[in-house]
Amino acid sequence: MLTLTDATFEPHLAAAERLVLVDFWATWCPPCRMVEPVLKEIAEEYAEILEIVKVDVDACPKTARTHRVMGMPTLNLYHRGKLIHSITGARPKHTLLRELSPHMNLIPH
Repeated sequence: MLTLTDATFEPHLAAAERLVLVDFWATWCPPCRMVEPVLKEIAEEYAEILEIVKVDVDACPKTARTHRVMGMPTLNLYHRGKLIHSITGARPKHTLLRELSPHMNLIPH
């Protein structure tokens, strides 16, 4: 998974041709570490339609503040640079996919 910075965040989202799920995380956040393997699985399985990127909120405070990240992990789904869905907190894979599916048509509802 690609790691974005304050400088690369907006240009990356603007240029993205797929949906982008941004994992706002921190090294000191246990739930962030719990969700990472789940995100890696989802990234591999849905690579054709979804890109998952990471933003370390401590290293990128401007981006975290601009996107109103208040808890971690925060998973923001963007389409053409616009936020279309936000999830705060770790979730099991099936729950994440269920929450994302209305926006991504990943799995039947």
